[in-house]
Amino acid sequence: MATKTESHSCALFKLDRAPSNKVTLTFDDEPISAPEGVSLAAALLLNGVSPFRTTPVTSAPRAAYCMMGVCFECLVEIDGKPSCQACQITVREGMNVRRQLGASALELTAEGEGHGQ
Repeated sequence: MATKTESHSCALFKLDRAPSNKVTLTFDDEPISAPEGVSLAAALLLNGVSPFRTTPVTSAPRAAYCMMGVCFECLVEIDGKPSCQACQITVREGMNVRRQLGASALELTAEGEGHGQ
């Protein structure tokens, strides 16, 4: 029979290696740090960031939910590129991340301009 501590032990929450190096990035112009190799969503959650974005219609707050790229709740702007899934991107030194408020801005071209190129 397992002891009380053994029965509550879960491999999911154990480190299988020594803590990694830290990287520094910015979120809405504030510096944050995170372990090297984690997803951006994990880094933001570790730093208490919420919400990651707001919805286009009602401005409802959203943050990471599924952590596997299915739900699209973790959309952020990374280095000027909107609608990036934070759960699918690994943190890197110097990333500039911004909260995505409402719909992402799209650059529209004149009709027919740039098609087929």
